[in-house]
Amino acid sequence: MRYDNQAKEKLRGGGVILGIFITIPSPEIVEISALAGFDFVLLDAEHGPISPESAYPMILAAEAHGVPAYARIGQKDRQVILKFLDLGLAGVMIPQVNTAEAAEEAVAAMKYGPRGARGLAGGRTFDYGLGDAPKDIVPRLNERVLSIVQFEHIDALDQLDAIIATPDLDVLFVGPNDLAQSMGYPGQPGHPEVQALIDQVVARTKGCGVALGTVAADAAASLAQIERGFQMVVSNAPTLFARAARELIDGVHKNDKIRS
Repeated sequence: MRYDNQAKEKLRGGGVILGIFITIPSPEIVEISALAGFDFVLLDAEHGPISPESAYPMILAAEAHGVPAYARIGQKDRQVILKFLDLGLAGVMIPQVNTAEAAEEAVAAMKYGPRGARGLAGGRTFDYGLGDAPKDIVPRLNERVLSIVQFEHIDALDQLDAIIATPDLDVLFVGPNDLAQSMGYPGQPGHPEVQALIDQVVARTKGCGVALGTVAADAAASLAQIERGFQMVVSNAPTLFARAARELIDGVHKNDKIRS
């Protein structure tokens, strides 16, 4: 398997990386996303039916096209995280991380000892025993995995400084939808109070060594988030497809020569 993580390297160098949430268990969508030019794919195993079994061919498809595959894993369970990582994931996102303790548990689950508590066994990540010695592979795997925790609840604000001080945390990912809901504005991520709080998070994390990530629906929104200070911007595959489909259908129906 691959031991590099180009998107992580780009992020560390101060660059911007663009990715796409994929909620549907489809290697073909992964391939199309990689060929389209996304820096990484983010398999959504929180809000979709993706399991370790269905994630495996998606990871292989990403690797075949030279992009890393990350996954958002809804269960804050070290064994569940381990199952996904052992397939060859290059990064893990853990949602609803509201305390420093939860951030530390998340990062520890992604790292082998002595830093973390990731279970160590043979298998794909160790080339089935046919590659280098495990002692030589462990540091590469620890370095490879991009660790991401989500800031998406108002309760996390008081713990923000402690969360971003977590050793080996790479990305704090702001989730505006759940954040808005926690603030009493469900379905209103653009609410002024929600956006003001996000601005506060951006200001407080500036220069801390942890990159900021968030979502954006289109190019204009992505550029706005990058200007705001976000380095990791993620769109959504179903949303992109739905918008393109609607634009095509509306464009045809607007033609007076076409009967609806």
